[in-house]
Amino acid sequence: MSDLLRALLLLAGVLAGWWLVADLRTPPRGAGRSDAAGRVSVVVPARDEEASLPALLASVRALTVAVREVVVVDDGSRDRTAAVARAAGATVLPAGDPPPGWTGKAWACHVGAAAATGDLLLFLDADTTLAPDALAGLLQIHDGYPGLVTVQPFHTAVRPYEQLASYFNAVSVLASGAFRRRPTGRPMAFGPCLLTARAAYEHAGGHAAVRAEVLDDAELAAAYHRAGLPVRGAVGGASVRMRSYPGGLHQLVDGFTKNFASGASAMTLGPGIATVAWVLLQHAVALGGPLALAEVATGSELPLGDGSHLLWAVGWVVVAGQLGWLLHRLGSFRWWTWALFPVPLVFFDLVFVRSLVRTGVRRSVRWRGREVRLGRGSAGEGA
Repeated sequence: MSDLLRALLLLAGVLAGWWLVADLRTPPRGAGRSDAAGRVSVVVPARDEEASLPALLASVRALTVAVREVVVVDDGSRDRTAAVARAAGATVLPAGDPPPGWTGKAWACHVGAAAATGDLLLFLDADTTLAPDALAGLLQIHDGYPGLVTVQPFHTAVRPYEQLASYFNAVSVLASGAFRRRPTGRPMAFGPCLLTARAAYEHAGGHAAVRAEVLDDAELAAAYHRAGLPVRGAVGGASVRMRSYPGGLHQLVDGFTKNFASGASAMTLGPGIATVAWVLLQHAVALGGPLALAEVATGSELPLGDGSHLLWAVGWVVVAGQLGWLLHRLGSFRWWTWALFPVPLVFFDLVFVRSLVRTGVRRSVRWRGREVRLGRGSAGEGA
């Protein structure tokens, strides 16, 4: 392969990435909306979230305009989730065992929505937090897109192992197809933060329409799309944040194992092809760059080494720079995560293969102490 062709392929991969995030929007920061906020019921499905809930509930109390109520649905927690939520002033409901054919999270959201009294529903994962003006921004988006508003929160990565979530965050946003200039086709949603009018939620079928789906967020977006309702996505920026998988590397691996291969199968054609091209570019440079450096260091040609050393050096800078730009907008990822991108890339590959085996071959994954069997009629999944 000529260096010109290699350069063109590298350029195509980089452009594919830019195309997918050309409109990487965040919720607007603006004035309070006291009239609408008083109609909002916050619904939080929670399983073993004793450690996470205080930050979320404190952030809801600190909103510039007060919500109508906070409903925490305790999905069979084995810790003090319910007590912590009550102490913070939330209404706590026991989810009970999910009926046959329901996942735990979908059932918890269904229970919470049914009990809530507001005509606007804000579903939040327990590990999210809101800036004081976040709700005002979400309501502003909903004014323009009165269907489903969905936000992928800014990922707060505290401990070193959490940096390994970098490619999962990047690929999720790229593959969603939500941030092109003119998104078309099936929309995607991000489960940690969903805002909808109750009427639209019921018209789309609510969580009952996605009762058996592990990827309930993606399928809920599809249900809104089938109902002719718009889906509008954003990334959290300074408004909506989360710290996923603080329980250690094993929790992080299990979390992405549960979702990622199934998420890949939900991609639409255009964003899917562009995302694959982008990921292949990462691998090509991750291999070609070190081989070129080794050839320079040893002064000899290596069996797999091919192409101009200068081309691989430029490719490394461009790929790392683009990844760093994207990660800076998606989370608190450190410089080495993008400068030494082959490290988290290899981790991504290993977990993705594990996810393929668990979801495609074994047809089950384990999450929060439950075995989740995939397919219709699956066993309950933890929130």
